[in-house]
Amino acid sequence: MDDPYEGGGIVLGKIEDILNWGRSKSNWYLHFGLACCAIEFMAMNASHFDFMRFGTIPRTSPRQADFIMITGTVTFKMAERIKILYEQMAEPKYVISVGSCSNCGGPYWEHGYHVLKGVDKIIPVDVYIPGCPPRPEAFQEGMIKLQKKINEQAIFNKRKRLKKEQSDDNK
Repeated sequence: MDDPYEGGGIVLGKIEDILNWGRSKSNWYLHFGLACCAIEFMAMNASHFDFMRFGTIPRTSPRQADFIMITGTVTFKMAERIKILYEQMAEPKYVISVGSCSNCGGPYWEHGYHVLKGVDKIIPVDVYIPGCPPRPEAFQEGMIKLQKKINEQAIFNKRKRLKKEQSDDNK
């Protein structure tokens, strides 16, 4: 896809690259807003920053979402619900952790017995967005990083590797 053929609008490329391009530019997200980071995320969806220009569309069902965005302080009670939502998402699924509270517990973890010390203790996180609360520009940078990660994933080779690992396990 880097070097298009100059005759008649034909583009040469690998199917894997085209599929990854499509997957990275049309992500549906499940937003799990818990605290002040969620307010900043609302500003991100407003007309000034326009989060939808990245191809992201909000979904209310985890079964329709490609990634979940955790914003704010995660308590132990909420951690159970986040894990359930994550497990309901279809593969491939991604996680963006937003703000100091969801990344590492923020200012509350040291004196609060009820705060989870990072959402990565319960689900795997793909992109961390730092800040307390992060600016909308940081949200944009995090989305760009997630798109790059999706764009570089191996689709077909991954299947071959999994089949090989399964056959090695059966021996």
